[in-house]
Amino acid sequence: MKKKSLFVILIVIFACWNIHIFADEAQKADQNKPEFKPEFPKETVSETKHSVTINGTVINYTARAGTIVLKEENGRPKASFFFVAYTRDGITDPGTRPIMFSFNGGPGSSSVWLHMGILGPRRVVMADDGSALPPPYQIANNDYSILDVTDLVFIDPVSTGYSRPVPGEDAKQFHGVQEDIESVGKFIRLWTTRYQRWGSPKFLCGESYGTTRAAGLAGYLEQEQGMYLNGVILISAILDFGTGEFLRGNDIPFITFLPTYAATAWYHKKLSPDLEADLRKTLDQVESFAINEYSVALLKGDSLSAQERQNVIQKLSQFTGLSQSYINETNLRIWDYRFTKELLRDQGLVVGRLDSRFKGYDYDSAGEGTEADPSYSAIQGSFTSMLNSYVRTDLKYENDLPYEILTDVSPWSFDKFANKYVNVSDSLRQAITQNPSLKVFVANGYFDLACPYFATRYTFNHLGLPSNLRNNVTMGYYEAGHMMYINKPSMVQLKSDLSKFIQSAAGH
Repeated sequence: MKKKSLFVILIVIFACWNIHIFADEAQKADQNKPEFKPEFPKETVSETKHSVTINGTVINYTARAGTIVLKEENGRPKASFFFVAYTRDGITDPGTRPIMFSFNGGPGSSSVWLHMGILGPRRVVMADDGSALPPPYQIANNDYSILDVTDLVFIDPVSTGYSRPVPGEDAKQFHGVQEDIESVGKFIRLWTTRYQRWGSPKFLCGESYGTTRAAGLAGYLEQEQGMYLNGVILISAILDFGTGEFLRGNDIPFITFLPTYAATAWYHKKLSPDLEADLRKTLDQVESFAINEYSVALLKGDSLSAQERQNVIQKLSQFTGLSQSYINETNLRIWDYRFTKELLRDQGLVVGRLDSRFKGYDYDSAGEGTEADPSYSAIQGSFTSMLNSYVRTDLKYENDLPYEILTDVSPWSFDKFANKYVNVSDSLRQAITQNPSLKVFVANGYFDLACPYFATRYTFNHLGLPSNLRNNVTMGYYEAGHMMYINKPSMVQLKSDLSKFIQSAAGH
């Protein structure tokens, strides 16, 4: 027994000795390896020639897809911005040709949606109502591009698309309301300088959180870069987050979302025949109720009389398609994520948030909130696939990084707005008052539960513009959702509205 124990001890000692030798050799091998030094990204731009037919006219243009490295004044690189730019050929005087800088939102979204949904010369093919077609997907000539009236630059903010911080730089320094505005603003200044477009009429176009960025940029570019804009286009706007933050004690969203609840119920045939007859007339009734009787009822709170409460419950049920008992249980306050689940619960369906025309399925019909947004599911696959294909095959730009369509950039810094709702509307107000020539166009989808049109109207009604400048802001409304342009009739209307706005604001 002792011999066996001694034998085991010797084996353990031998094993430990070998491990020690191997560890020393591995450490020496590591020390002899050359130190890994990641290279700073180089600026690369692919330039290609194309043509697109818009309204029967052939437009020849140059496409540039590539990166610009943002640097500090001492030359230290900070981030590599990916962009795709389209400029019409044959323009002898750039001062007569508008340039538009476009981006989407998230935060954390690339510019793919506006790029390949409406503005760019190529678009993802979808069914006329915006439904996704079966894979594999296709792209086609975009008859509704606005390249006929303006040049275009699509920007992917840091951490989206192919844009990245350079090695050694923390992405968090770009992930915040003000940080994002400043970095994108610096890119716009640099691109404008390099491509000699300071003399051109200049526009911004943002969608969703991109409208937050655009409103902030209007002020930043004006005050910090001396760049005065001709126009700002806001598609599915959110400037004052207080209009969309469902929190106890904040009754505004319950009021501003109500017309979109009604539009959604109208679309899914949940209203009475008289209200189903004409959407716009129905919304007029709902809007009047929302800012009068309903807002007063919420303001009264527990002091609301039983009869007043019942009257409000009855009208909320009438306008939303939800039962009176359910509305009573909500204490007259219908949260957005509850509405998307409740409206079609009896059919085992949920409605979309980005576009409430869309329907989908959850694991079950109990509870509240949805597993996924069926309206996002309808566009995610086709836009992702076609962007990745288009960049390499048509634009001849190669990059092995994943193109981040919509990525998580949390935590997003709201330090500038600590202890209050994010609100960049005052930045836009100041930009207009300091540059009275600045015009704003706002596109709203009736079925948008992410950025409801009535919330946007509330924001602009509280902008505080002098009466003589209020006409600087115009609005368009579309029978579609957040990305209203995926719906063919709305795309046609939006193209017309944008063309007229750009030409007017540019002085053409």
